[in-house]
Amino acid sequence: MADRNVTMITEFILLGLTENPALNTVLFVLFLLLYLITVVGNICIITIILASSQLHSPKYFFLSQLAFLDLCYSSVFIPKMLMNFLAGQKAISYQGCLLQYTFANMFLTSECFLLAAMAYDRYVAVCRPLHYTGLMTPTFCIHLVTASYLIGCANSLTHLSGLLSLSFCGPNIINHYFCDIPLLFQLSCSNTQHSEVLFIVLSGVTSVTTFLIVVSSYLGILLTVLKLRSARGRYKAFSTCSSHLTVVTLFYGTMIFTYLGTSSSYPKDRAKILSVFYTLLLPILNFLIYSVRNRETKEAIRRIFKRKTFVQ
Repeated sequence: MADRNVTMITEFILLGLTENPALNTVLFVLFLLLYLITVVGNICIITIILASSQLHSPKYFFLSQLAFLDLCYSSVFIPKMLMNFLAGQKAISYQGCLLQYTFANMFLTSECFLLAAMAYDRYVAVCRPLHYTGLMTPTFCIHLVTASYLIGCANSLTHLSGLLSLSFCGPNIINHYFCDIPLLFQLSCSNTQHSEVLFIVLSGVTSVTTFLIVVSSYLGILLTVLKLRSARGRYKAFSTCSSHLTVVTLFYGTMIFTYLGTSSSYPKDRAKILSVFYTLLLPILNFLIYSVRNRETKEAIRRIFKRKTFVQ
């Protein structure tokens, strides 16, 4: 083995969603449109929250951070995929591949903990309304968001250190449209046991911890709502949580189905299609849920338009 001439690869080939040129053109137009909606929609959400004093509350502060993470997360994958559709160039450098996964993992982990913080915010709002202002102070909310980002950074850098310890000297074809760590493990010519265990442990701790926070928060909300005698009070309590609960359900539901889709009993193309949902469609759905279905957001948009019309 010492005398073996090993050539380290410098790039990977992303097979993408399809090799059909005609279908690539259709997908380019479709995904470009969806990406533009994602970018414009989430920037609008952030701008509206910043511009409307009525939305300067913990709930909408967290929402602005969610919109920012959705914007960043989709931008990790989609521009490269659009370039591949347009130019037919499917190569990604070794450094670019590792950076793509690192940023994706960072934003995804941060979003997990941000959703948990949003669930806790709804729990305090419903279960301890008299103490809400004192508990959910601006400083505490900033600390929660900062902690989410720091945990995301620490988690992604730990994964990156594991990837940097691996060698890639064999096949360089990735049957996906982005660099996913399980597929990189398969291509490595090093012993990946330690890195795989690290990946499973960190992913498991992140998923279980944030999921338990979300579930326990909503169990507390449910118990509190069931004690309310007024149907109007129960409706109001549920309405304050409906948007976030929908987003959380879509987020974890998608992750579960994507995980099942990557098992050996399912076709690989199914896993790629499921990945499209959480890399591109989920950020759009989050934007629509918090804008179209949210009364306060719609009222803030009306006030901004009326203000501009009056000024003109």
